[in-house]
Amino acid sequence: MSTSFDSRAFRQTLGEFATGVTVVTARTVSGQMAGVTINSFSSVSLEPPLVLWSLGLHSPSLAVFEACSHYAINILAADQTELSQRFATPQEDKFAGLDWKVGAGGTPLLNGCCAWFECANDITYPGGDHLIFLGRVENFRREERPPLIFQGGRYRELVL
Repeated sequence: MSTSFDSRAFRQTLGEFATGVTVVTARTVSGQMAGVTINSFSSVSLEPPLVLWSLGLHSPSLAVFEACSHYAINILAADQTELSQRFATPQEDKFAGLDWKVGAGGTPLLNGCCAWFECANDITYPGGDHLIFLGRVENFRREERPPLIFQGGRYRELVL
């Protein structure tokens, strides 16, 4: 890659693509929980049902996601900006005081989201400065709520 490549400008340009906001949650066999806000979520296949997402190699939560049997992709609703920010910033216990249910493999499912995907942690791939997770969807559910949108470095509302 050329030394004149501007990574910051590249990131800002990528930010022009509007995305939904998700919190990926997991729990290891020993009970350690992790959750991270991501917008790198994408569908891959209907047969078999596969989704993908990625996590930075320097994330403090990477080891939990590599070790877990399952993870959940919680698609945030429009009124969950605070939840997005909670899981985007370092905290001792991101789950403190939150209501959540237990999903596949003990995975935390956050209340109030507009959709949930419970995934088996099947395959990972190296992806530059990220690790790409390919998950096999074992269960999913949705509620009729508007999603939280992120574009241009800001949260946005979906106008219908």
